[in-house]
Amino acid sequence: MAASYSSVRTVFTVGGRRRLRPRRLAFALECALGIAAAALIATLTYWLRWTLPGAALLYLLAVVPTALRRGFWPAAAVSLSAVAAQSWVATGPRPFALAALPGDAIILLMLVLVAFTVSRLSAKAAGHAQEAAARARQMHDLYEFTRRTLEMNFHLEPGQQLADLIHDIFALEAVAVFDADLHQVYQAGFWSVDPRDLARNVYYFETSDDDRATGIGRRVVRLGAVPVGSLVVRGETNPLINNAIASLIAITFDRYRAFANESRIEAERRAEQLRATVLDSLAHAYKTPLTAIRAASTGLAEMGRLSAAGADLVALIDEQAGLLGDLTNRLLTTARLDGGEITLHAAPVAVAPMIEELLTSLKDRLASMKVVVDLSDENMVLYCDRELMMALLTQYIDNACKYSIYGTTVTIRVAVANREAIFSVHSFGPVIPMADRERIFDRYYRSSTSSNRAPGTGIGLSVAKRAAAAHGGSVWVTSGDVDGTTFFAAIPAAITKGGGLQ
Repeated sequence: MAASYSSVRTVFTVGGRRRLRPRRLAFALECALGIAAAALIATLTYWLRWTLPGAALLYLLAVVPTALRRGFWPAAAVSLSAVAAQSWVATGPRPFALAALPGDAIILLMLVLVAFTVSRLSAKAAGHAQEAAARARQMHDLYEFTRRTLEMNFHLEPGQQLADLIHDIFALEAVAVFDADLHQVYQAGFWSVDPRDLARNVYYFETSDDDRATGIGRRVVRLGAVPVGSLVVRGETNPLINNAIASLIAITFDRYRAFANESRIEAERRAEQLRATVLDSLAHAYKTPLTAIRAASTGLAEMGRLSAAGADLVALIDEQAGLLGDLTNRLLTTARLDGGEITLHAAPVAVAPMIEELLTSLKDRLASMKVVVDLSDENMVLYCDRELMMALLTQYIDNACKYSIYGTTVTIRVAVANREAIFSVHSFGPVIPMADRERIFDRYYRSSTSSNRAPGTGIGLSVAKRAAAAHGGSVWVTSGDVDGTTFFAAIPAAITKGGGLQ
């Protein structure tokens, strides 16, 4: 950084002669004025015939201002001039006058002590004032840096913006900021060497120090106890200011991450909303042609004029149209659950008849399976939305039909525990990996062990999860080689005196 004008020791010339620069000229002039004031006071005391104590007090009027403004040595010169002038007017010009008059030596000592004390106090006060001014500038710079970081554009990466702000606000020679999350080093100012390795080493080796010889300060940027980057600066800075800058950088990084997460979540929400709208539109669009197809296939079958091959084709059309109808209904249910359009129509529902109805509707799929129904109470009544519960159990049973081993048993259980009705569907089939047991309830996700065994869309279990969530319940799955796979759904309920649940 360039030195200030007052610290440069130079002279200038006028008319070919060397002249003192203005600051030194003012210094000499003030010293001359102090000496002249001492001589004037000595003359005044001579004419007024004042005694030595009164004159000494007057001499302080010349010594004290000089000590305050110019320090000890100019004030000592003024003190010596004052005593010499007092001796001159008192005894006349004769050699060793000061030694001949003990009072003069006492006055000189007093004035010198006053000059020393005042100059030291003045120097301390000036030093404190300078320190206070420096702290005020530092606080102003920190305030400005904080304010500017609050106004940063988080649509852009914060690293380069931070490096530019630190370089400009704190008037540093060079700045480097390392963002560990983005693995990028951002720099501002002039670096004689590439600072990227230096900034990364500060982060990886966690070195925070200040090198006075090179003027380089290093700081690890931490968010709490976790390192998130580093800061390297070159220039005249205060270690405490470097610490404060590193803390503000950490806070800015955290704000940027939070903003990025909020933006991502909002984008996902809008995408999910759009997807639900598209699903709903497609499902409604499919229902009309599916209804026409099923009506036509039914009409052809009732005409009775088809050959055996034609009757088989009509039956196949009717079967596949039914499957498409089921898929359409799932899409509609999923879209409405995602969009929050489902309103629970809770009412007392007898559990046993509901399961019996489900098994009847799925008898073709369960033809090769042995089905066991285990109810803790045959007269159990659950207060719920019957349509959503039917959709949930249909997904569980349909999933068991797809993936269970041929000829094994599918067990449907309903029990009461902790004021919840626990529905479960157990079967033997491929083991679901631990990593997939949460994700298989996400829409469109299919476990890697089952994706090649049976066709599917990955929608069914997400419908089951949302149906349970609409009741305030939860779903989960257990799976193992020995115990098989069991899908659970817990529906909150209150047990009544009559044995029902509500």
